[in-house]
Amino acid sequence: MVEASHILDRVLVLEMVRVTEAAAIAASKLIGRGDEKAADAAAVEAMRAALNELYMDGTVVIGEGERDEAPMLYIGEKVGTAQGTGPRIDIALDPLEGTTITAKAGPNALAVLAIAEEGCLLNAPDVYMDKLAVGPGYPEGIIDLDKSVKENVEAVAKAKGVNPGDIIVCVLDRPRHEKLIADLRAIGCGIMLIPDGDVAGVIATTNPDTTIDMYMGSGGAPEGVLAAAALRCVGGQFKGRLLFRNDDERGRARKWGIEDLDRVYDLNDLARGDCIFAATGVTDGSLLEGVKRLPGGLMTTESVVMRASSGTVRWVKGEHRKAK
Repeated sequence: MVEASHILDRVLVLEMVRVTEAAAIAASKLIGRGDEKAADAAAVEAMRAALNELYMDGTVVIGEGERDEAPMLYIGEKVGTAQGTGPRIDIALDPLEGTTITAKAGPNALAVLAIAEEGCLLNAPDVYMDKLAVGPGYPEGIIDLDKSVKENVEAVAKAKGVNPGDIIVCVLDRPRHEKLIADLRAIGCGIMLIPDGDVAGVIATTNPDTTIDMYMGSGGAPEGVLAAAALRCVGGQFKGRLLFRNDDERGRARKWGIEDLDRVYDLNDLARGDCIFAATGVTDGSLLEGVKRLPGGLMTTESVVMRASSGTVRWVKGEHRKAK
């Protein structure tokens, strides 16, 4: 087997940005139009076309759903120009993380992509995952899904040198999180409630400018893998446990090779080896600016691309002019 870093060297980091830029620009045409499906479809089509221009033997391991549910970028779909000959790459993607956000012109919609050597990204089933995350700089093992909300907040506060009430926690604004929110209020924490987009919420813990210390709550398991890939690149800790509502969801997990349904996953379980993570803003948010459409056909984008092996983070501002 070729060493992972050598494999990913052949897929240029900035090529990943080009892929997320294409999806973000396509989705931006539908911002505020109230049509979630059209916005998602535009992003999917653009991302697929961009991926199919890259020299790689790519396989979608986290995508738009199983083959009978998704016509493009379905789980198991092969992408790239070098099938059978090029570097074998696993791909986790969400062409439009925040379809409702985009339709309503809300904040923090992103086009998101992560790649790794074949077999290094968890093929997570489309079920919920209980998630707990903090940014870099804390002692290993500081967060624990088997501990209470209060215990986790107190541990982070102690390590940061502040009172528990000074901690700010990001939580998806959902009815299922009523008890979690009540527990945080009882501690006196600040809570940043977000309407959607928990990949951005998890990544926000790594950026001091967001003031977010922790992420808590349940969201999609595939999005958990994407967020974990980003944290692998820049530091931080993540814990995740799959949540099942019925036997059908348990069967779906076993179909993808997951036998221990109660397992707690950390970063290295979800995204191993060298990883590249890229995201481009669709709408303005705490992490990235959205696509701007300016006079004369000029468009601007803001993206971030991260790599685990080097620990580098690049912020990329793009200007896109229509060909004359």
